[in-house]
Amino acid sequence: MDEIQRQRVKGRGAISNAVSRYERETRTLIDDGWSENEVLSDPVRTVVASASARSIIVRNNSPDIPFEQSVNPYQGCEHACIYCFARPTHAYLGLSPGLDFETRLFAKRNAADLLAKELRAKPYVCRPLALGANTDPYQPIERTERITRQILEVCRDFRQPVTVITKSALVMRDLDILAPMAAEGLASVAVSVTTLDGGLARTMEPRAASPSRRLAAIRALSEAGVPVAVLASPMIPALNDHELEAILEAGVAAGATAASYILLRLPLEIKDLFEEWLRAHAPNRAEHVLSLVRQTRDGALYRADFGTRMKGTGPYAELLRARFKIAVKRLGLGARSWNLDCSRFRPPPAVGDQLSLL
Repeated sequence: MDEIQRQRVKGRGAISNAVSRYERETRTLIDDGWSENEVLSDPVRTVVASASARSIIVRNNSPDIPFEQSVNPYQGCEHACIYCFARPTHAYLGLSPGLDFETRLFAKRNAADLLAKELRAKPYVCRPLALGANTDPYQPIERTERITRQILEVCRDFRQPVTVITKSALVMRDLDILAPMAAEGLASVAVSVTTLDGGLARTMEPRAASPSRRLAAIRALSEAGVPVAVLASPMIPALNDHELEAILEAGVAAGATAASYILLRLPLEIKDLFEEWLRAHAPNRAEHVLSLVRQTRDGALYRADFGTRMKGTGPYAELLRARFKIAVKRLGLGARSWNLDCSRFRPPPAVGDQLSLL
């Protein structure tokens, strides 16, 4: 990788911005000698556009996913995690799952209004809502956009059960909403701790909270009475999988009461993006990592089969599964629970509603 390209992606996860699987033409960054100064002085900046969503609750019936419905306030994610399984969704927008995914973001600024409307709909049946199942609801732009907080306010007002999934310490900002909801069995949080190695975190997920900040978030949530799970995800063979037990131990020490893990997933464009990143940041380990990944995916870098896509197959995957099982038993950790109280769901009166006579 040449120096001009290194300068362009400093502080980002992806190294390239290859076109998506839907494009006919490809593009390649080269240095022709004419634009060197311009490129080096033109860092990749984050651009946020408004996405006017027509609906906000996403439903699924996947046997591998423990929730039936979710809400995602943003498309794209500035955390820039190189392994993010949501990257290929940017292809639907005509953008690259590479640098575009982490620099060209879309904020669903009408999300809270849409959610209130959909929760009021007569056919709606209350089920726990996952907030941030695709991209992180507390990525850096949430500090100013505050869409996630608006969604939580709607959930609070409707007494809609919600589980937040994040790797950001910004979740602590909304303890004033989450803690009272948790006291009524209406809220829980899962915090992803991929590694305890600060150096690895800075290259693998460059704009996410540091490992110590994530553990601090677990501690603050736990002390406020919010049930917290620690997610050791993704586990990457020969890169961070040796940290599995240490991550779970750190989570327990911070107050986590449940845990889960996912084996590295490399669907669609992520395969090339991850391999490119791996050869740039861990060249001496790249072949070994990729070989072990293939051993967990029947010889391929990824298999999307239901039942095995989250945990993989083969001896290496079975060993990881056994290690996790032994660790959670030793530490007294439970499985992630989605047993929030749906019986409390009550839409508040809307402006113009007729008051009850009783």
